[in-house]
Order: sequence, then structure tokens, then C-alpha cells
Amino acid sequence: MKVARIYLRVSTDEQDLSRQAAVVENTKASGFYVAGIYREKASGARADRPELLRMIADLQPGEVVVAEKIDRISRLPLPEAERLVASIRATGARLAVPGVVDLSDLASEATGVAKIVLESIQDMLLRLALQIARDDYEDRRERQRQGVELAKIAGRYTGRKPNTKVHDRIVALRAAGHSIPETAKLARCSESQVKRVWALHNHAPVGA
Repeated sequence: MKVARIYLRVSTDEQDLSRQAAVVENTKASGFYVAGIYREKASGARADRPELLRMIADLQPGEVVVAEKIDRISRLPLPEAERLVASIRATGARLAVPGVVDLSDLASEATGVAKIVLESIQDMLLRLALQIARDDYEDRRERQRQGVELAKIAGRYTGRKPNTKVHDRIVALRAAGHSIPETAKLARCSESQVKRVWALHNHAPVGA
């Protein structure tokens, strides 16, 4: 039986995970048993995403990680992205992502030089896809920075509006006695954001 775990990610609360729902149906239609679906609203440029780490911890040998695109898995700098992929492969699982040619089945059946060549090509294609995902992230950040600078010059920039839903959730969880790591997991945000929001709530320095 072919077993898959599906990772769905968007970057902000304003984006909708339902757009990626077709991934689940397509995976089932391809003959996979879906052992888990991991939904997350977090930046792909972070390696400490709670649901991603939970998925990796759940992976079993022979399973397949499915995502809509490679940038759903990672927008990290290439060395960090490769470490992330290595942590997935270390479980005995493999990636199945549209846009990245999967030669693992062919490589497993090949021997000698052919096997080495196929595995090398697979690694090269994956590195290329990971680098493209990172380049796209950096291009978007640069365009955003330029837009902010132009808006400042024109006197139209008012700054990013705070996400009050996440802010209120963090305050409520911390007030209820949850630790910083627990709050970050439940609020689906980073620990640094929890510290920052809680410090602002208490009118204290962030390092307090």
C-alpha cells in the first residue's frame, strides 16, 4: 500500500488553505492512502514550523511527502533547505512535488552507474527547484521593500496593520498559563512572535 502525508501551507492568515485542497483528492486518486494532513499558516522561510516538524516526526520508511509545490515545503536558503530535505529523507520517506521530476522509482530499480546518474540528476533537479523557490521569495521581499520606500516618499505608507486575531489568541493563551512553545504551536505562529506580543501586552522589553 502506498502511504502519503500531505503538507499544506500558506504564509498569512489572509491566505486560504482551501485552494490547496485539491492536492488531497489528487493524492487519493493516485492510489495513495493519506496517513495525515498537516495544515499550517507560516512562512516557508522558517525552519521551525510546528506542523512541518510534526509531520517529519510522524514519517515512516517508504512513505511519501506530498505538497502542492516545492515552495510550500521550503523557501529557505539552499543550505538550510537541503538540511530540511535531508531530515525528511533520513526517515526513509521521499518527496513527491509537482514540478520536481521524481526519479526515485527508476533509481531504486537501477544498478551501478545508471543508479548513480539517476540519483545525481534527481538531487540536481531538487536543488534547482529549492533555489528557485528561495529566489522567488527574495524577489518578492525586494519588490515589497521598494514599494514601501516609494510609498514613504509619496507620504502614503502607514505600516503593516497588526493581526489582531493572532495577537488576541497569543495573549489569551499566555494568560491561561501556556508556555511560550505551547502558545506558538496553538496560535500557529513563531515563538519570537509570542514573546514580542506578550512583551507588548505587558509593556515590557522583548527580552524580558
